[in-house]
Amino acid sequence: MISTPVYSQPVAIPVWLELAAVIAASISGVLTARKRNLDLIGAIALAVVCGLGGGLLRDMTLQVGDVYILKQPLALPISIATAAIIYIVPAIVDKPERLIPILDILSVGIYSATGADKAFVHGFDPFVCVMMGVFTAVGGGMLRDGFMGDVPGIFQRTNFYAIASIGGGATYVALMRLTPISSVAALVACVFVTIALRWLSIRFDIKSPTEDDFARWFHRKK
Repeated sequence: MISTPVYSQPVAIPVWLELAAVIAASISGVLTARKRNLDLIGAIALAVVCGLGGGLLRDMTLQVGDVYILKQPLALPISIATAAIIYIVPAIVDKPERLIPILDILSVGIYSATGADKAFVHGFDPFVCVMMGVFTAVGGGMLRDGFMGDVPGIFQRTNFYAIASIGGGATYVALMRLTPISSVAALVACVFVTIALRWLSIRFDIKSPTEDDFARWFHRKK
């Protein structure tokens, strides 16, 4: 249910940072396409799905405000160009193995904040705001896996990814609702929390629990 908006303008993100997030997310689609031996069209499709699919999923769900893929004229061309360049010259991303994961989780943090922010601008409840942040951040990867016939990675036991997005989005919404902090400062905090949760889960090999984990816990309790 929509209530009175808290403020009227979405968080302002520099265009270069916005497009950097699109590029980082698109690269993961291209790498998946190459791994599955898809052609150039398949690589472009997966890049666009990864880079812009989450935002499109959010916009279709909310049905308010602008549609990002149509509002930002550079987003789609940048995603397509990224796919073509990386597909034709894969050596660009073969060496910086550490750079791509950093850009990837950075884009998740930015998408978490912008997704939550759009719902927040239009007065949706906090839970919906956080959910839209997650849709924006991991929706593209979820659609990519679905198109490839795989169980989406966010549904499998892994280091924090969707959980990191939830943490970041919740931080953004909490700061915007409970403090006088600016939206830009809240976005920075969101990205920091998202990256920190992801890093901690990798550093200490913390993974999301499964049914088997819970079963063992109950057995120990008995």
